[in-house]
Amino acid sequence: MNPSQAHAFARSDRSQVGVWWWTVDRWMLGIVGLLIFIGVLMSFGASPAAAARMNLGDPFHFAVRQCVFAGAAAMILISTSMLDVKGVRRAAFIIWVIAIAVMVALPFIGHSAKGATRWLQLGGFTFQPSEYMKPALIILVAWMFAEGQKGQGVPGVSIAFFLYFISVGLLLIQPDVGQTVLITVAFGAAFWMAGVPLSWVMLLGAAAVAGLSSTYFLFPHVASRVDRFLSPDKADTHQVDRAAEAIAAGGFFGRGPGEGVMKRHVPDLHTDFIYSVGAEEYGLVFSLLLIALFGVVVIRGLYRAMKLSDPFEQVAAAGLFVLVGQQAFINVAVNLNLIPTKGMTLPFISYGGSSMLAMGLTLGMALALTRRRPGAYTPTEGLAKAGAFA
Repeated sequence: MNPSQAHAFARSDRSQVGVWWWTVDRWMLGIVGLLIFIGVLMSFGASPAAAARMNLGDPFHFAVRQCVFAGAAAMILISTSMLDVKGVRRAAFIIWVIAIAVMVALPFIGHSAKGATRWLQLGGFTFQPSEYMKPALIILVAWMFAEGQKGQGVPGVSIAFFLYFISVGLLLIQPDVGQTVLITVAFGAAFWMAGVPLSWVMLLGAAAVAGLSSTYFLFPHVASRVDRFLSPDKADTHQVDRAAEAIAAGGFFGRGPGEGVMKRHVPDLHTDFIYSVGAEEYGLVFSLLLIALFGVVVIRGLYRAMKLSDPFEQVAAAGLFVLVGQQAFINVAVNLNLIPTKGMTLPFISYGGSSMLAMGLTLGMALALTRRRPGAYTPTEGLAKAGAFA
């Protein structure tokens, strides 16, 4: 069999895996795979210093666990991306209900750390339900917006806001202001892309700004972080100072894999500040490449989402890519001291099972929605016209 025949046979493969391979965005799949590989690579550089700070006997404790998380995330991403549109909606509904149920129980059975109760302890692992709730919520609100557009009496907007307020309310009880910001921006993006009147979008934006501002007065840890950011000379800025030193020490090409010195003084170097570890060991060139990879994921994802013919698929896919891009932006911005610290992981790069698996779920759903199915990319006039809900 010559190469051309083999190629034709591969395209004619109608198995589930064969159909998936020829309909999924393989470039996006490759970029995400590269990000997962980079996360594992960087975990081997950060793990010894993190393990030493925590007095763990195994210097590669976090690296080994990250390998397990990476493999599981890859499996979740691939299996989720094989779902059809109905499967994505059903999965999102089930995941959201389970995550919300666990979040309701967290104040009573949750594990507390750093003044917040966000985790459920399961043996030697911690489970953070809000990480899985985020992509599920975006899918559900996009679904409700689409149903509301059909004009069949479904109060889609009202249901979407109800789901949003339940999710945000439980997050603020923990409290988790960072995740609240993520969800609010992604929800607002979905709200705007669904074609609602501009006045509604502006009203939501004003309410979001007012709500975010109120957290300064309601939560002492938020006020402390903002004060440290605005007045670094009058407060303890140990975290960002050590991260800045590590980034500066890397220069253009870094000290080399595992050769970082300043990283030993960076708190949470394997989680929230993993970017500074990469910058020290691999340099500015690598740091810019990493940012570029996230940029490609978001831009390519939004481009493909906007080409979709179905309003639900458009809004849901775009909302998921906004969610990933926003989280990456916040983490890098914190490492560069451009915004107050928020305790946000860098997708696929930071150590953490919940974050890694949830990101696999998020992009798996996005890849499922942007697959090339019959009619999926039929030319249309784009997103729903403004005023669809008026």
